[in-house]
Amino acid sequence: MLLQLFQRLMALVSLALLAGGLYLVWSWWDLRQTLEATGVIYEDDIGWRLWTGLALLTVSLLGRTPVLWLLARPGDDADRLRRREGHVVETPNGARLHVEAEGPPEAPALVFVHGWGLDARMWRDARLMLAGRYQVVSYDLAGLGQSRGPADGLYSLDGFADDLLAVVRELWPRRVILIGHSIGGMTVQTFVARHAGVLGQQVLGVVLENTTPVDPTRTTILGKALYAMKPVLGPLMRLDIMLWPLVWAMNWQSYLSGGTHVAMRFGGFGTRPTRAQLEHAARAATRNHPGVQARGNLAMMNWQGLASAGALSVPTLVFIGGRDLVTIPAAGEAIVERAPRAEPSVQPRAGHLGPVELAQDYNEAIARFADRVFTDGAAWADRPTPEHAGRTYDGPAGPVTRPRGERRP
Repeated sequence: MLLQLFQRLMALVSLALLAGGLYLVWSWWDLRQTLEATGVIYEDDIGWRLWTGLALLTVSLLGRTPVLWLLARPGDDADRLRRREGHVVETPNGARLHVEAEGPPEAPALVFVHGWGLDARMWRDARLMLAGRYQVVSYDLAGLGQSRGPADGLYSLDGFADDLLAVVRELWPRRVILIGHSIGGMTVQTFVARHAGVLGQQVLGVVLENTTPVDPTRTTILGKALYAMKPVLGPLMRLDIMLWPLVWAMNWQSYLSGGTHVAMRFGGFGTRPTRAQLEHAARAATRNHPGVQARGNLAMMNWQGLASAGALSVPTLVFIGGRDLVTIPAAGEAIVERAPRAEPSVQPRAGHLGPVELAQDYNEAIARFADRVFTDGAAWADRPTPEHAGRTYDGPAGPVTRPRGERRP
């Protein structure tokens, strides 16, 4: 939510640049017409209006490229901007989810749920790093990216959790770990509270990335200020829904000026991202329907959080970003304290988009966690059958005797 507010602030700045440029060009033309009517032209006195106005118009319409070059670094990940082929999963509430899967179809699955205003392309690096061993499944949240929203137009965390259940059911009987970033983490927490029956059966673990256990207006860098603004934020979000064509036009103008890129760079990243990473974040926030994004923000503001610590009864890995402005470290620490089987993974350099900017660190930790969860309780392949228990075998360090039921360390 805070990222959308940063985006809106930069959109207003960008709009002011556009309006200022138009005014200066018009005032130059108007003064020139007036002076020509009097027969006297003081070009040196009025020329600055034209050039300054043209400069402001250039920045407001073409500033994106220099901003990208200044705020981001080169990278070899331009393919993240291309959409991948997928299939559609229909949910009971009428949503049609664009789902992408890569990796061995018979392998255990890692199901990724992205943050609000983004889409499944944010998991590009996870696919590259993890799909060799597991099936990596990701999808666009309802109403975002290439997914269609619910038939009734109502957005809630309960609805997102039920959508996730539809994706998980499609993977039956394979074992699954759920991985959620930001609102995706809130969706996963809601899922485990609403659908506890699948925990420990099909869903064996949970990974929460830069997320919160409570109303996210309580856990930003602004402290209590954003929460105190909720009586104002709610009407503003509803105004976005009513005036979405104007908001969309304003968002696109901010994208062209590079204002949205500035908001995403300093609001979302803790390190210097690649140009493709920054472009993806800015483009997704611009292309996604502003009315849908406003409805999702309202859903987050109305979320009651994880009611019971015991709901997260499966092994849980919690990523905490040290430079996260949107979800401060205390939010992740609270999840670790409340969930009985949670462990932290502190990423001191990570901003809110840590899974993108520090993908290798995040995905290596996920791989270790998944290996441990999916092999928990696995026995030695050559473990003796009950009738042979207690016999001596030749091990790599000499003869060993395995007692009945010995399990793999």
